[in-house]
Amino acid sequence: MQRILVCGCGYVGTAFGLRASALGHSVFGLRRTPGPLPAPIETLTWDLQSGPPPLPAHLDAVVYATGPGSAAEAAYRAAYVGGFEQLVRGLGRAGARPARLLFVSSTGVFSQADGAWIDESSPAVPASAALAALLEGERRAQGEGATVLRFGGIYGPGRAGLVERVRAGAARLPPTPTYTNRIHRDDCAGVLLHLMTLPAPERLYLGVDRAPADQREVLSWIADQLGCAVPAVGEAADPHRAPGSKRCSSDRLLGSGYTFSYPSYREGYAPLVADALAGQGAGR
Repeated sequence: MQRILVCGCGYVGTAFGLRASALGHSVFGLRRTPGPLPAPIETLTWDLQSGPPPLPAHLDAVVYATGPGSAAEAAYRAAYVGGFEQLVRGLGRAGARPARLLFVSSTGVFSQADGAWIDESSPAVPASAALAALLEGERRAQGEGATVLRFGGIYGPGRAGLVERVRAGAARLPPTPTYTNRIHRDDCAGVLLHLMTLPAPERLYLGVDRAPADQREVLSWIADQLGCAVPAVGEAADPHRAPGSKRCSSDRLLGSGYTFSYPSYREGYAPLVADALAGQGAGR
């Protein structure tokens, strides 16, 4: 069994860590905020902005899944460039030489807005300085031999704000077709575990489900499931949605042998809608 470090053990990292632990792996979760992670993940508390973290000497794999504290360029650069460099220094000081390094990124580095299909060969042209810093972090990680995984919009238990906005009447249908890409938290964890054990992974994968969809379709479907009015047409800022309008393909991931637990938004949002109808709330 492997010894795995999850650097940035938050929403996705914790889900991955628990799944890996259940398979018998030893998992260390590095986070900057004090407080224990769920057992049996071993908590390591360290702020990467303060310097190289003290790390275990023997690590077989590392998942770098940290995130920025805000949407500012400085926050992205600190998280994805500076933080990763501190991790590399920490690994060097510990004499750790993990055989597998995964760097979690975002499909937000694609700025295409015409509904085009996107895959790993498509040009990444970030629409902001912050996303350019993320792309710089990717390149730095690949220089260390990492496999980069670009996730679409992540949702799941505790992150079903779209359901709440529809139910509250706050959601709006975009006036024109706006393609969105998403992935359920549990598939994020599953993909990471899959790539952790894949004999010879590619350098880049897109982590999205099998059904990129027009946001109007998604919102209308959620409204129908909730039994409430379909949102009106208009502009509504959603800080959790990647910019642009594009259809990302997960063919490479599927071809590597991964099977999605939630292949579309319908399977993923159905239990979240059920929770909302049961009065349990929907989180963010």
